[in-house]
Amino acid sequence: MSEDNGIKKDPILIRILKKIGIQFSMGEGRNICLLPSIYRILIILFVLLVVGTIGLVQYSTHPIFCKSCHIMKPYYEAWKTSTHNFVPCVDCHYPPGFRKHIRGKLQAISQVVKFVTRTYGTKPYAEIEDASCLQKGCHEKRLLKAKVVFLKSIVFDHKPHLQELRRGIQLKCTSCHSQIVIGTHIAADERVCFACHFKNIIEGEKISACTTCHETPKEDIKFGDITFNHSDFVGRGIECQKCHFDIIQGKGEVMEERCFSCHGEPERLVRIGDVEFMHRNHVTNHKVECYECHTTIKHSVKTAVEPLSYKCDICHTNKHIAPKQMYMGIGGKGVPSTPSPMFLAQVDCIGCHLVPKNKGTDVEFNGQTLIATELGCFSCHGDKYRGIFNIWKEMVDRALAETEPMLLKAKEILDRSDIGHKNYRNAYKLYNDSKYNYDFVRYGHGVHNVDYADLLLANARENLKEVVSLLEISR
Repeated sequence: MSEDNGIKKDPILIRILKKIGIQFSMGEGRNICLLPSIYRILIILFVLLVVGTIGLVQYSTHPIFCKSCHIMKPYYEAWKTSTHNFVPCVDCHYPPGFRKHIRGKLQAISQVVKFVTRTYGTKPYAEIEDASCLQKGCHEKRLLKAKVVFLKSIVFDHKPHLQELRRGIQLKCTSCHSQIVIGTHIAADERVCFACHFKNIIEGEKISACTTCHETPKEDIKFGDITFNHSDFVGRGIECQKCHFDIIQGKGEVMEERCFSCHGEPERLVRIGDVEFMHRNHVTNHKVECYECHTTIKHSVKTAVEPLSYKCDICHTNKHIAPKQMYMGIGGKGVPSTPSPMFLAQVDCIGCHLVPKNKGTDVEFNGQTLIATELGCFSCHGDKYRGIFNIWKEMVDRALAETEPMLLKAKEILDRSDIGHKNYRNAYKLYNDSKYNYDFVRYGHGVHNVDYADLLLANARENLKEVVSLLEISR
């Protein structure tokens, strides 16, 4: 004890303890005596601790708490603009049930520790159970509801995808709904659909039953001056691939190198060929997006690109250049471009070339070629177009037959004429243009575009008359 003006004072620590309710008796033993005030303080501290803990726990379940880590900000922003922005993060990320909720909380605490110790990764990973999606108040009736429309035109049914095996795989909600792309939160990615539906489909191969997913467009479609409606054709069982060709690009291969983005042990690649195990372990048991393993498969209806661009020219260079240009209405001399109405409507070659040319052993050794007949006309347009194919063919043949003798006569006059003649160069060019248009219609098969063929041959005949006039009169 210290003395001040003869008065003994207790040390400062003893005085502080006395104020909070802890008093020391002044004897040889120095016994401790607890005053009633200490119990009041302890109760207050306990209440504050409980209230503070509850408040901290409640705050930690709020989405705002999640974005306190900078790596979570993109996910928070995606959640804020999503259709789930009224659902707290923990309602999905913590499975239903008290025990699972506690386990989720402990996992979240471990993430906080990783953040503080700077041992976290830059891409957070989470597995959401189907029970979270199907719990009461969320999507518990999703499997009972009828089909829904996805991306305006794709009809989708959740029930068979979740209750039945798809390609031998048990899917989860997050197999399709995930965050493959930053900026979208738990949204369905159509590329997952393509991976399942088009894996191992040969590029350019026909796909049956398009209407399994796609509804028939009801509105009128216009290409240039042509207006048509899908219902006029689909109702008669006409295949979509007559107009929409090469709708799948990519094969969805699995490259071994992708395994090492997650796994560092080479021995894990031993079972890469066990497809059932790989899908059960990665898709069913864990939330792994398809495109962590598979390359992208694209699926689109080609209406804005050149529809006649195939890969045949690997062996057959420009084999069908004349028919293609005739159909497209380009490439002629001295006449404007005149695309076929069928080309404007995006009808591809297989829309008319339906009948097998070869039979018997020819097919086995020479392959098969499909030729065009009037079947291609009335199969789409009905009986009113029966016979139109032969009429067009006769028109073109008649125009060719009318032009051929004029070519021979002009060629004969050119051969007799002097190269130094003042009109020879002009006449020679007119003859070459006429011969080109004649051969173009002949080898391009003018029936592909009757109107364009007629313009080409009419122009050729006028030019040939001019050749005769230039050289005959001036002789």
